[in-house]
Amino acid sequence: MDKVIMMTLLYDFYGPLLTERQQRFIELYYGNDYSLGEIAENYGVSRQAVHDTLKRAEHILTNYENKLGLIDKFLAQRNKLAEVARLLEETRKPSPQQLARARKVLQELLEMDRG
Repeated sequence: MDKVIMMTLLYDFYGPLLTERQQRFIELYYGNDYSLGEIAENYGVSRQAVHDTLKRAEHILTNYENKLGLIDKFLAQRNKLAEVARLLEETRKPSPQQLARARKVLQELLEMDRG
């Protein structure tokens, strides 16, 4: 997965757990496409300080995902929903096998939500 997309997902799920400064730097760098120099200039710090803050925040966000796995769960659920939608769209009148498969996938999705 593209790093910007992954960091955006990590930030969406775990961003509130970062300090305000880390949150703002992540928003500016990944969300608004600011350069390290632009962020440094706006905050009156060195580019190295911005870089270090971003790396620390990225590490923290990645550790949360490694421990909690919320993004993996979210992506798996999204894939299951897409599969159900595809199964139901294949024909106007789904076969009993397609309906059974769609039910099974929905059941798996519900079980994932409980886990």
